[in-house]
Amino acid sequence: MNIKTKRSLKKLLASLAVISVTFGLFACQPKKDNDAEFKPGLPTDTSCQIKVVGSYSNFESLESEFERFYEYYPNASLNYVYLDDYDNTITSALMSDEAPDIYVTASWMLDEDRMKPVFENAEILSDPKLNIDFDCIRKGARWSLENGDVNMLPIFTRSYGMLVNMDIFEKNGISIPGNYKELVDTCDKLKAAGYDTPIMGANGTTVAGMYYAFSFPLFCNNVLKNPDSVGPLNSMDNSAGEMMRPSLEKLKNFVDLGYLNPELCSKEIEDDYNAVIMRFFEGDVPMMLGSGDMVSGTQKRESKSEAFLANPFKYKFYVVPLGDDGGYFLDSVNLFFSVNKNSKNLDMTNEFIRFLTREKELGNMAVIKRLITPTNDFSLDEVYASLEGFPEDKAFNYQETGLNDAVNKEFRAAAYKVANGTMTVDEAISAYGSLWDD
Repeated sequence: MNIKTKRSLKKLLASLAVISVTFGLFACQPKKDNDAEFKPGLPTDTSCQIKVVGSYSNFESLESEFERFYEYYPNASLNYVYLDDYDNTITSALMSDEAPDIYVTASWMLDEDRMKPVFENAEILSDPKLNIDFDCIRKGARWSLENGDVNMLPIFTRSYGMLVNMDIFEKNGISIPGNYKELVDTCDKLKAAGYDTPIMGANGTTVAGMYYAFSFPLFCNNVLKNPDSVGPLNSMDNSAGEMMRPSLEKLKNFVDLGYLNPELCSKEIEDDYNAVIMRFFEGDVPMMLGSGDMVSGTQKRESKSEAFLANPFKYKFYVVPLGDDGGYFLDSVNLFFSVNKNSKNLDMTNEFIRFLTREKELGNMAVIKRLITPTNDFSLDEVYASLEGFPEDKAFNYQETGLNDAVNKEFRAAAYKVANGTMTVDEAISAYGSLWDD
């Protein structure tokens, strides 16, 4: 086990002062006044030690919240511990004599039998007596058990879409497309302006690859409109593959028209994270497909790109407007916190979670990490400003679809095969249920 513990972040806190002032201008839900000044619920001289464990090797944004919490509870001591091979060590860590008070969880763990102890030890955070206000968490970021209980607090969220080089669009007098027709017209204008491949991304089958960001939200929206398709899709019923047709046909069309070039992407982009970002910073790619994790990595890589340092440009994140009436915001939680119900410092642990579950604190953490806040306010980071006021009927999370992970994998495999020309759209649809293993 490799343990990395930090506590002091004075330089970071200085930069956060401006952010904190900005946050004070916004309110989460007026009826609850979630963003009002935090009021301690325990004696402020309470002394305790709280341990948080997770899979990030570096967690400055959380450690900044420790320091902010100390303003109310100066005798508290909170430490973050990084666990090697987290997915395989968290269960044993919870059973040890040095069990954590707070630990990182993920939605996929709910479907894994080996992760049952993780949730058997998780406190029900929605218990009214804990007085934890979840109203500032937007609908798409909320995850609950079948009985409605909440045992995971969303800390960071991500979505899937594209980074747009705003300077290219402004220089050529091109507007950001708002629907599928406008996206096609935009690509034609960009090609006419000399950008041979208007859209790029990682040519792979991961959720950070370009096909997931490009067409999977449209597929999910079609499923939501056709709830009877969920059962057949989950059971790998061959006939259910027809649900993929609208998304796959639009993807194939973009490849055929030269807007997407999988071969070129494979040649110039080696992975779906660092290489995608560094290629985008070359400055000649109008739209780069990827996940919010990619966006998160941009901040630290601006200074590592010689091209970007020489010619910096403004960029923003947008969902891909693949629908006839616009795009779809697929809300996905990047990281949750759960509380160990057997914690020796349960009262103070819950107090920290209550402190953290506020628009101001969750927003501060998101800004530092450059991930999307789980709250209702997207305005703090200009990169995500396009999501402010996004239509609720076009925003959803994967849990709402009712689809299992196998469907997710089948679609990714189908999109990759169609885009790379190893299958036609009809062949991919006919092969539904065996694509991922093919």
